[in-house]
Amino acid sequence: MKFTKMHGIGNDYVYVNCFEEQVWNPSEVAIKVSDRHFGIGSDGLILICPSNKADFEMKMYNADGSRGEMCGNGIRCVAKYVYEYGLTDQEHISVETLGGIKYLDLTVEDGKVLQVKVDMGEPILEAEKIPIVSEHDRVIDEPITVDGIEYRITGVSMGNPHDVLFVEDVKGLDIEKVGPSFENHERFPKRINTEFVKVLDRNTVEMRVWERGSGETLACGTGACATAVACILNGLTEHEVTVKLLGGELKIEWQGEGHPVYMTGPATVVFDGEINLDEM
Repeated sequence: MKFTKMHGIGNDYVYVNCFEEQVWNPSEVAIKVSDRHFGIGSDGLILICPSNKADFEMKMYNADGSRGEMCGNGIRCVAKYVYEYGLTDQEHISVETLGGIKYLDLTVEDGKVLQVKVDMGEPILEAEKIPIVSEHDRVIDEPITVDGIEYRITGVSMGNPHDVLFVEDVKGLDIEKVGPSFENHERFPKRINTEFVKVLDRNTVEMRVWERGSGETLACGTGACATAVACILNGLTEHEVTVKLLGGELKIEWQGEGHPVYMTGPATVVFDGEINLDEM
């Protein structure tokens, strides 16, 4: 199987061009290739496929083999791949995902995609649709008890479920302990991606993320979008926010309800390769 290793500010995936390759059991393949000791090493597997609804389809699998609805860093890499590897010559493309069709604008210079702006669509705020179990229609600054400690969360779906909570210290956070407890909490029937956020000023926040099915990653695009939305809903920032993640920065813009969230950031090719899955 031929593949390309790519990352969006450290959120790395193995990409397969399914215009040329066939992947028969993507969940099993995702587990194998994601292993950082015995495989290629990644946060998951992303298949770039033909689509009847958009220019391309992105099928995303987490490191544990589970199917993900959407990946903000991953979709920017898809845009870079399809342009630089000759699948399109367009600088405005559409990509089908389980989280809906996303529209992307590519900034191109000398044949290389420098950054990608993604129309991530409108955030979903209804608790039932995220889904989060709650007595309220929306989960905004709502208490939750995890491992005997009370936190306050804001729930947002960007095509996949997120809960955002604000903390005083993200660097000293024992995310390996608390992350799984949030992910598998009974209030999250489809599990959850959790963002731990410190507000630095009205336009800048710092974030760490525990991703459902992958654990802590260096970045999460949909998580950065959910974070910005949560900050704005709680009156903590302006409508344009720089989100600082372990792997780099993303620019997020949301003008409020009735408007889409826009995410802008880079995408990077690490290397191309070929692997024999039967020998893994």
